[in-house]
Amino acid sequence: MTDAVPGKGQRIAGHILSGLVILFLLFDAGLKLVSPETAIKYSPPGLGWPLNVPTMTMLGILLLIPTLLTIWPRTAILGAILITAYLGGAVATHVRIHSPLFSHILFGVYLGVMLWGGLWLRDPRVRALIPFVKGSAA
Repeated sequence: MTDAVPGKGQRIAGHILSGLVILFLLFDAGLKLVSPETAIKYSPPGLGWPLNVPTMTMLGILLLIPTLLTIWPRTAILGAILITAYLGGAVATHVRIHSPLFSHILFGVYLGVMLWGGLWLRDPRVRALIPFVKGSAA
């Protein structure tokens, strides 16, 4: 397992990458919770979701909880799994309404890759499960 332990530079890069995603998700969840009217105003039409305050509040809570779980190392993997599910719903929603591929549909994929990439760079448990580099698994 010692081969799976990340170096200092990788841990720092992982924290930066994860931090960027977490900041974005906290902003998104916070906007939905603090100013749902603003989130409704800037939501594209035809998403298939009711554009009302209770829906925005529910989406904000469903995003905030796993994002907070991702911040603490002990629950980071669970949080990342739940965020991946949330992002999958966002991707499916944009596929359904024929949004632009690279800017809208794949945006959730970009965030997910960054989130898991950050975890992989800093967490030996994730490295052991996903050995991308030869010799990084136990």
